[in-house]
Amino acid sequence: MKTIKGPAIFLAQFAADECPFNSLDEIGAWAAKLGFKGVQIPSWDERLIDLKKAAESQDYCDEVKGVLAQHGIEITELSTHLQGQLVAVHPAYDEMFDGFAAAEVRGNPKARTEWAKQQMLNAAKASQQLGLTTHASFSGALAWPYFYPWPQRPPGLVETAFDELARRWLPILDAFDANGVDIGFEIHPGEDLHDGISFEMFLERVNNHRRCNILFDPSHFVLQQLDYLGFMDEYRDRIKLVHIKDAEFNPTAKQGVYGGYQSWVDRAGRFRSLGDGQVDFKGIFSKLASHDFEGWAVLEWECCLKHQEDGASQGAAFINEHIIRVADKAFDDFADGGTDQAANRRILGIE
Repeated sequence: MKTIKGPAIFLAQFAADECPFNSLDEIGAWAAKLGFKGVQIPSWDERLIDLKKAAESQDYCDEVKGVLAQHGIEITELSTHLQGQLVAVHPAYDEMFDGFAAAEVRGNPKARTEWAKQQMLNAAKASQQLGLTTHASFSGALAWPYFYPWPQRPPGLVETAFDELARRWLPILDAFDANGVDIGFEIHPGEDLHDGISFEMFLERVNNHRRCNILFDPSHFVLQQLDYLGFMDEYRDRIKLVHIKDAEFNPTAKQGVYGGYQSWVDRAGRFRSLGDGQVDFKGIFSKLASHDFEGWAVLEWECCLKHQEDGASQGAAFINEHIIRVADKAFDDFADGGTDQAANRRILGIE
């Protein structure tokens, strides 16, 4: 068994124009002071990293790693959640997702898709040059507006959507393979890959590609009312990344999973800071230990109540308390009498 690495923190929710959140050096020092050992970097945020430059220059990648190393911090992964989202966008969301793209491709869905694909290719190369073996992303979505079948879906609609999704992602997966990096798609409502069944639909269409893997975040399973511990058993070989994030689900007579169009504070299902929700983290960390998970425990802070800096500082301690230092010997080794095959045969009555 292996001891999971951590704690680490996803920087997307913390990057800002104010110090210490406006540069990689400053945010690295801040994270280290809180007790974090790693950071997951949002590759779209140029205050923290220049993705194109990282794809083109080994010297630049060495410089980025050096900035963090002086604070005792490692890069766990790059994230392309926003760019991955733009690989596949249903027209209903064109205007809302346009803000994720570079200014020159906004208002042009075809150009935006090609831009997003190139961003993913840059991320594959940049990850390799940074010495990373895993990567965090979203799948995007073409079928999501039709997840609830009313009006009844036309025959073949979902299949066509997944065929197209796979067609767009296969060259990207091949590029990640060429660079020795696994993509962990975050299983997330709003994405076509939002549960185990939809992940399998996609996996089949990309020919069980070895680089098509999972970023596991239990908070999204709580909000969908899925068995997240069972999911960990089902997909243990495909879970390459984890976000340690809490959530709660408190249905009422007036609302349930769909939330009644309410704000996060007023929804039955809502994200919480670590320890304030309902996720069974003892169970999760036990599964990670028993499954020989090789990655990082990465805090993703999203909470509708608690201040983000409190969520970060408390989250670092929470993860530290839950990481299981795995045993290096069996607890009953003291009673081991050694191996004696002749004695074993006598005990069993075997001539």
